[in-house]
Amino acid sequence: MIKVALAGNPNVGKSVIFNNLTGAHQHVGNWPGKTVDKKEGFHRLDDKVIYIVDLPGTYSLTALSVEEMIARDYIIYEKPDVVVDIVDASNLERNLYLTMQLIELGANVIIALNKVDLAEKAGMKIDPRKLEEELGVPVIPTIAPKKKGMRELVEKIIELAEKRSKVHDGKMLRYESSVERFIEKLRGEIVSKKKLVKLFNPRWVAIRLLEGDEDVIKKLSEIEGGEEIVKKAAKLRKEMSAELGDPEVAIADARYAVIKSIVSRAVGELKRLTASDLLDNVLIDKYLGIPIFFVILWWWFQMAFIGSTPFCDILGDGFAALGEALTGLTGNPFLDYLFFGEYGIIQGIGVVLSFVPLIMFLYFILSLLEDSGYMARAAFVMEKAMRKMGLSGRTIIPMIMGFGCNVPAIYATRIIPEENDRMIAILTNPLMLCGARLIFFSAIAAAFFGTYAGDVLFSLYALGIILAFAVALILRKTLFRGAVSPFVLELPAYQKPSFKVAAIRMWDRGSMYLRKALGVILIGLLIIGILTATDAETFTFTTDPERSLVAALGRSLAPIFTPLNWDWRLIVAMIFGFVAKEIVLGASAMLYGAGEEEIASKLANLYNPIDMYGYMTFILIYIPCIVTIAAIRQETGSWKWTIFTVAYGLMLAYIINLLIVTLGH
Repeated sequence: MIKVALAGNPNVGKSVIFNNLTGAHQHVGNWPGKTVDKKEGFHRLDDKVIYIVDLPGTYSLTALSVEEMIARDYIIYEKPDVVVDIVDASNLERNLYLTMQLIELGANVIIALNKVDLAEKAGMKIDPRKLEEELGVPVIPTIAPKKKGMRELVEKIIELAEKRSKVHDGKMLRYESSVERFIEKLRGEIVSKKKLVKLFNPRWVAIRLLEGDEDVIKKLSEIEGGEEIVKKAAKLRKEMSAELGDPEVAIADARYAVIKSIVSRAVGELKRLTASDLLDNVLIDKYLGIPIFFVILWWWFQMAFIGSTPFCDILGDGFAALGEALTGLTGNPFLDYLFFGEYGIIQGIGVVLSFVPLIMFLYFILSLLEDSGYMARAAFVMEKAMRKMGLSGRTIIPMIMGFGCNVPAIYATRIIPEENDRMIAILTNPLMLCGARLIFFSAIAAAFFGTYAGDVLFSLYALGIILAFAVALILRKTLFRGAVSPFVLELPAYQKPSFKVAAIRMWDRGSMYLRKALGVILIGLLIIGILTATDAETFTFTTDPERSLVAALGRSLAPIFTPLNWDWRLIVAMIFGFVAKEIVLGASAMLYGAGEEEIASKLANLYNPIDMYGYMTFILIYIPCIVTIAAIRQETGSWKWTIFTVAYGLMLAYIINLLIVTLGH
């Protein structure tokens, strides 16, 4: 079996190539002792089996982050037969820095020169053969989304692995003489230590010692003969510092000098100003960037709401007709009432499903924004504001994912290396308005705010973001003190989004709600239905919700929520929202005996817009759903922080709701 590692900068298409090669034959776990995802899979070609590991995306192998440490240690200690370095052809100079370090490390490198189509569109004329000649490693042009170059890449992997020899030992890539002199002097000392040579590439060790790599120094000190080398390296580093300044900077400059030289010979002239540059001058402008982001966010909700409304109405009418048609089907009064009655399960599940088109539209537009390259720029323009509020720039990715579902968003905080940054991201993510809550908000916004429904939804998204920033700032100043870790973000090139890909993503994400509707939501509504049909005093069947067990539960808590102007039905719907936020809408429909259209008039007769907007803010902020709570417990490893999240959410929700109702009236 051939062992292959995929390396590369973030956003170079590494995951797409990994998926192309492994297909369904892949597994996602964790790296030992780390919270960073480990993706591994297999590729078969004829009688050859290739085991592929997708290393974390990194800009270098300096081991300053968890991702860099994982990537470097895997190559050193697991010794893959081949390391495929995925290089973004449209950002060649920046990407080749990692390539240089991989070659220094002594890895058996193949370059997958990805995004060559985007490079050509940007006016870059890259000569793969010249690049191969300059670097001394094979170069395979690829276009990952179109699977171009995949066969050639696999064949080259097999060819190199079968040779069982390094295609490059780092000797060709020489730095300027002032730096090279120190490297060669130390390398000569290392070569004399046989145990060190067996474990590490001598040139790489020499470079890392001169750069002052604490991890390498520590590991060498534990090996026979290593301590002597460490002492000699310290002496040479001191000499180098006196002659060239900071050795780490001097070596980095030397690397970039080699890279610039290679690029100048392998790449033709570039167009000075591209359409992408012109767009970036506006979209990521320090003054215009954030306002444009919020305008696009507002447009996103407006388009989704307008486009989905006809489909929502059709589904709502369909389920109402279905409930009427099935009335009396079982011949059992209790079952008929439970499933098909005015307060029945069909009524509740129908209202939930009637708003699935809105979720689909939102995800479709979001996918278009992602594919176009804009969402990376949204992260860029928000990063500075987030840092001021105590949030790492890396948090923007889980935050955006939280708009879909808080559960995968909380798991996505694994990309944040610093523990304090990660904890703040986990504890604030439930404030992001997820798709489950959006179903309820959409129905209420349409009922109470009419043509301003999109504006109301936008305000709730904005409120969630503002509260997340505020809570993050408080946590940073109190419980998780310390500097915010730096965040490096590479902006992908703009491209025309694929409607087919957007449709597939829309279905993948939106179908989650269909599965939940047929699972946990159905169970939750069944429980509510039984409690609604059971008399609180006699425990017998009743068709009067006012006499039911669920009414007794709501009334017992009514004194707490009287200042918020809730009746017992809203209290019960809120309680069952703990299981899944979609249940809030279904429960409301059942408890008020209303379908997708009737719920508007029934609620409007009982509440005014201020009261319902306050209720929506409560649902936005209060207890996360049970699956999100489980994710928080797993990722924090602590019930203390899980309970803390629930407690602060409840208190904050009550305070915000009370303020809205008090000031609004």
